Amino acid sequence: MSGVFAVRDHLLDELELAVRTSEALITRIKPEEWDYRPKDNMRSLLELVHHLVSIPASDLAILQEKTQSEVEQVESLVHTLTDPHELAAQMRKHAEMLRAYMLSLSEEELLHKSTKAFYLEHGVVQIKWLIEIVTHTFHHRSQLYNYLKALGHELHFFVLYG
Repeated sequence: MSGVFAVRDHLLDELELAVRTSEALITRIKPEEWDYRPKDNMRSLLELVHHLVSIPASDLAILQEKTQSEVEQVESLVHTLTDPHELAAQMRKHAEMLRAYMLSLSEEELLHKSTKAFYLEHGVVQIKWLIEIVTHTFHHRSQLYNYLKALGHELHFFVLYG
């Protein structure tokens, strides 16, 4: 296996960890907690989870150069969901779609295929997109962890590595 594929696989393993631990956090949410908002200028718990669940699919759409309205359509697919198990299942499905796309790319494509998001002036290579998606997912997973801690959930940091 080439070094490029090894790095890709490590990144996909990290994404899997982020998805698995996000699922574990999401499925702890109680219906009465959805409206929780730490501050007026922050997302509600439901808005945060909708965003987190959408990341693999919406970021995949972005790196595939979909238009802003097409990306918004992808993001809206989960906006009617409030069942934590359904949301976790959607995140899993989205992550599997992203994984399949990344595994379909050649080493040359991973390193050199540049695609431009609708909001950028320049293109970004596929491996860099994957790094961005992993960090984006971990960022919002951490927010979710903090929201649940603030709501009084008994959580220990090892839930983030399980």
